[in-house]
Amino acid sequence: MKFKVDQNLPVELVPLLQQAGHDAATVFDQQLTGAPDQQNVAACLAEHRVLITADLDFSDIRDHPPGQHPGSIVLRLKRQAKPQQIAAMQRILPLLATTPLAGRLWIVEETRVRIRGGEPS
Repeated sequence: MKFKVDQNLPVELVPLLQQAGHDAATVFDQQLTGAPDQQNVAACLAEHRVLITADLDFSDIRDHPPGQHPGSIVLRLKRQAKPQQIAAMQRILPLLATTPLAGRLWIVEETRVRIRGGEPS
């Protein structure tokens, strides 16, 4: 799977994802730091990358409807410090192998992952 790590997350997520067999890059890699959300979304669409972010704007399905992008992961943690963000990603790595992400929004909290979009079961 291909991921793009947003500027509000630690770059240490890239090797974590790569060690799990994923292709990962950052917004820094393309000089998209400070770019408007839509520019980051367009880059993810063009590259077929899932955006991983702590920007809660991406959890608004009215502005970013599931199914219209390769998928997104929003870390919605009580404490948005580097150790908590890395721990949250380590926790969900096994889910990436078993749970569809394409066209879906994953909202990752401390004790659960809420998934929006996709086909109803």
